[in-house]
Amino acid sequence: MTRAERHRGSCLCGAVVFEVSGPLPAPIACHCSMCRKVSGHFGVASEVPDAAIRLISEKSLRWFASSPKVRRGFCGVCGSSLLFDAVFKDWTGISMGAFDGATRTHLAQHIFVADKGDYYRITDGLPQNAQ
Repeated sequence: MTRAERHRGSCLCGAVVFEVSGPLPAPIACHCSMCRKVSGHFGVASEVPDAAIRLISEKSLRWFASSPKVRRGFCGVCGSSLLFDAVFKDWTGISMGAFDGATRTHLAQHIFVADKGDYYRITDGLPQNAQ
């Protein structure tokens, strides 16, 4: 891990600001119905170790329990979808679109493609998992 490598991000209005120390794991595109409804298309997040995440400003961070195992963090002011917290895991998914600047990573795979919308095709050649 490069000691100086840091990735900063925020919601649209800037009320929630976070920083990740170290390189970002390759993100995963999730096409499940919940991610599609939360994002408006499909969700893309990097599963970051909890110890690498620092919330700089969380005054409007709100949580929604989308299942018994998952809660989703969003800004209560602008509605930006930011976090996917798998409560029994030691990582948190951070929405790739929330990062400021270059992330120096690339999409690794697609999951829940059996649930994807019918209005688009996945043609990037990356691995696709039905669930």
